[in-house]
Amino acid sequence: MVDSLLEEFETDIVAIGLIPSKGGVFEVIVDGDLIYSKKATGVHAEYEDVAGPIRERA
Repeated sequence: MVDSLLEEFETDIVAIGLIPSKGGVFEVIVDGDLIYSKKATGVHAEYEDVAGPIRERA
C-alpha cells in the first residue's frame, strides 16, 4: 500500500511513518486527523479506503 500511496501522492507526501504495535492495529493519520482505523472497523484497509479520503483532502 505504501508504494501505491507514494506513486499516487508523490508530490504531496512529506513523510510516512510506521509505528509498530501489537494486536493488528492499522491506522492512517493525515495532518493529525485519523482517516482510517482497522481497530475501529475491524477490517484491514483496502487501497481505496485510504487513498479516497486523502484525495478528498486535496
